[in-house]
Amino acid sequence: MMFTARTSLVPGAFRALLAAVLFATGIYAHARGEDPALPGEVLVKLRTTAALDPLLGKYQLGIIDQFGKRPIYRLKLPAEANLKDTIAALLAETDVLLAEPNVVYSSPEARVSGVWAIGTPAAYTAQWAPDALGLSAAHLLSTGAGMRVAVLDTGVDLQHEALAGRLLPGFDFVDYDDNPSEEGSQADAGFGHGTHVAGIVAMVAPDAKIMPLRVLDASGRGNTWVLAEALLYAVDPDGDPATNDGAQIINLSLGTTSPTHILGTVAKLVTCEIADVNDDQDDEHSDPGYDGDKDRCGSSSGVVIVAAAGNDATDTVRQYPAAEGAYGSLAVGASNAYSRRASFSNFGRWVNIAAPGEGITSAVPGGGYGTWSGTSMATPFVAGTAALVRALNPAMLPDAVAKRLVSSSSALGGSKLRQIDAAAALQNPPLALTCR
Repeated sequence: MMFTARTSLVPGAFRALLAAVLFATGIYAHARGEDPALPGEVLVKLRTTAALDPLLGKYQLGIIDQFGKRPIYRLKLPAEANLKDTIAALLAETDVLLAEPNVVYSSPEARVSGVWAIGTPAAYTAQWAPDALGLSAAHLLSTGAGMRVAVLDTGVDLQHEALAGRLLPGFDFVDYDDNPSEEGSQADAGFGHGTHVAGIVAMVAPDAKIMPLRVLDASGRGNTWVLAEALLYAVDPDGDPATNDGAQIINLSLGTTSPTHILGTVAKLVTCEIADVNDDQDDEHSDPGYDGDKDRCGSSSGVVIVAAAGNDATDTVRQYPAAEGAYGSLAVGASNAYSRRASFSNFGRWVNIAAPGEGITSAVPGGGYGTWSGTSMATPFVAGTAALVRALNPAMLPDAVAKRLVSSSSALGGSKLRQIDAAAALQNPPLALTCR
């Protein structure tokens, strides 16, 4: 089941071309087995907001939503329109900078594996992963105090003991309300995913606050626009770009096999990529009437985005946004208890770092604990460690944090991948890299 909630992710433009075909089902799907997109929807970025009305009339399009005040829109096609042909026509228009399908996202585990197995509270506190990361030594230096980590996932169990006192107000972008609770049951492929991920963040950075944002339904599926909208909320929850109330780290234990340019645009906005903040011709300033992004980036240092690399056991690029290699972001693979790459984990030069991801016990809905494996489990170990590092030096820029985690990592046996080392990452953070 795919949801189509209201209307916007990770720095650097997504440059890969969309090789698309239109399936007889009416779902726009991409070549090489890539993820499908929602039928009858197109995402566009225009030069200015004034360019919208002429396009709506010419192509008989309807507005579903706008990305804040920016000239980025989620549009509905008329019933008889062909999505592929409409996108081609829109791209030929002078005022259209981007036009593409609304691609489906999912958790890697929902795509290729089953749900969690029953675990225990004792296993949560006494498992192999904390020792592998040197968490005991790391916590002598930092516990993540003052940091906010946004978890964009299936929601969380708001009452779970492992998350008590650690949750910020969140939002549900699936049902579009202010209750980001998990929904469904263990029969659903995605149920428990967000709670499990949040529990790992809490383990690694016990004094950080977690902002739960529900972007995936119980089957673990969502779409590009909802994800992008949640990313903007994560960095500016009160809608006032002058206040510094957003997340400093964003955890994305999800992805798609189809690259998307719209998310590249949004990523530049949320990470405050330096070149774009100062370039009046680039993404956030394509509408001269909107200066909110400059205000927001002036009150914060941007976010570190940590994304799962996927569970296809391949070195071929298979998971976006992890594969983009963008400013201030990290693609995360999984390791096992034997200090080797987990057999299911994607790898290759596009994967930046690994973290424990096999047989990981964490919180699950209903107050219980479950054991799950996947790069989704590895990703919050990295997000939590980023919170530890940034808590010592809040002004540290996203790219400096990412480089610090990679440069302090340790070798994995039989692999070119290196595993994050939380204790090493906290030794003498490079203060010279904290300023623009």
